[in-house]
Amino acid sequence: MNSAIPRRRTHQVAIGSVMLGSDSPIVVQAMTNTDTADAQATARQAESLAMAGAELVRITVNSHDAAAQVANIRELLDRRNVSVPLVGDFHFNGHRLLAAYPDCAEALGKYRINPGNVGKGAKRDEQFCNMIEVACRYDKPVRIGVNWGSLDPDLLARMMDINATLAQPLVADAVMRETLVTSALESAQRAIEVGLPRDHIVLSAKVSRVQDLIAVYRTLASRCDFPMHLGLTEAGMGSKGIIASSTALAVLLQEGIGDTLRISLTPEPGGDRSREVLAAQHILQTMGLRAFTPSVIACPGCGRTTSSFFQELAQQIEEYLRTQTPIWRTQYPGVEQMHVAVMGCVVNGPGESRLADIGISLPGAGEHPSAPVYMDGERVATLKGKTIASDFTLLLEAYVEARYGGKPEAYMRLNEKIKSNHLITAR
Repeated sequence: MNSAIPRRRTHQVAIGSVMLGSDSPIVVQAMTNTDTADAQATARQAESLAMAGAELVRITVNSHDAAAQVANIRELLDRRNVSVPLVGDFHFNGHRLLAAYPDCAEALGKYRINPGNVGKGAKRDEQFCNMIEVACRYDKPVRIGVNWGSLDPDLLARMMDINATLAQPLVADAVMRETLVTSALESAQRAIEVGLPRDHIVLSAKVSRVQDLIAVYRTLASRCDFPMHLGLTEAGMGSKGIIASSTALAVLLQEGIGDTLRISLTPEPGGDRSREVLAAQHILQTMGLRAFTPSVIACPGCGRTTSSFFQELAQQIEEYLRTQTPIWRTQYPGVEQMHVAVMGCVVNGPGESRLADIGISLPGAGEHPSAPVYMDGERVATLKGKTIASDFTLLLEAYVEARYGGKPEAYMRLNEKIKSNHLITAR
C-alpha cells in the first residue's frame, strides 16, 4: 500500500474471511445481474466475478423465489471451491424474506439495507429493526446503504422544514446531501440501539454526480468512524462510467476515505460483467493502494511508431500477465507488483525500460530493427527477427522464475535461456 496515502482509521468488519476497514486492504466488490432465482446462472456469474478478482459479490434478494435459492447458490459456489462472500441486497421486503428463509439469512455473508425503502410511515422503524435483529441473530454485518434516488421522504421533508427556518437556508442540493448523511448516521445509531455491534456496520451514501459524491463522503467521514463503501451510483456505460467513477473515487481514496468500492458500470448488451472488477482494480493499482497483477507501461504511439507492432505486443503481454498471475501468485510471492515496459521507439524506450523491472524498447520508424531488453535496470539482451514477441515472453517467464522464485539457480537458467536463443545477443 502507498504509505503516502494514510488511511482513515475505522472499525474492522469481518465478512466471512474478508476483513474490511482499519488497516486492511481496500476491498473490491461486484454485483451479479442474473435472476437470483436462477441459482445455476447466478453461481456461474458469481464465480466469474470472483475469478476476475471480486472479493465480495452482491446478489439481489427481491422475491421469495430469489431468497429460496440463496443457500443453494452458496452451496454451488462451495462445491466449486469459490469462497467469495455473498452480500444480500434487500429493498422493500427484506424483513419478510429474511424471516421466511432462515437458510438465506445464514448463507449470506453480509446484508445490504437501504433505510429509504424498508417501509413507510410507522412501519419503517419496525421493519428496519426486524432486519437488524436477524443480522444480530446470525452475527452478520450490515451495510446501511443510503441512495439519493431512494431517500426516506419523511426524513427529507423534515430536513427541508428545518432548513426553511434557518436565517440563511441552504440550497436544495445541499439539503439533499445533508439528508443522505443524516439518514446513514441515524440508521447506524438505531441499529446499535437494537443490538448490532459497531464493528458490524458499514456505511455508504451514493449519488450519481461526482462533486456531490465527494462532498457527501467528506462530510460523512468527518462525523463517524464506520468503514465506508464507495461507489458512484448509476455511473453509466463504458469509458464514461469508468472515468466518472475514477474521478470521484480517486479524490476520496487520496484523502484516506473508503474501505471497499464497486464500479457500477452499465454493461453493454451481452457484455462481460467482470469489467467493473477490472476497473476497480485498475483504480486501486494505479494509485498504488493495491497490487493485483503485474502492470504494463506502454508507449502511446506517435509518428515515430507507424507500425502497430508495439501495440500488439503490449496487448499480448497484458493479456498474458492477467492469465498467468493467478498461477504465479501461488508460486512467486510479490509478482503482482512487477512492472513491465513495452516501448515503441528510442526516444523514451530505453529509459522507461531501465526503470521497469523488465522492459523492451522496440524500434520506431527508420530505426535499426533490433529491440534491447532490460532487466533490473541493466541491458541484458537484444532481440531481432520475426519472433520478438514470443522471445520476449520467454525472457519474461524466465525473469519471473529467477526474481520471484527465490532460487539462486533460477538466475543461471535465465542466463542459459538468453544465450541459447539464436535470436538473442547477450550483453
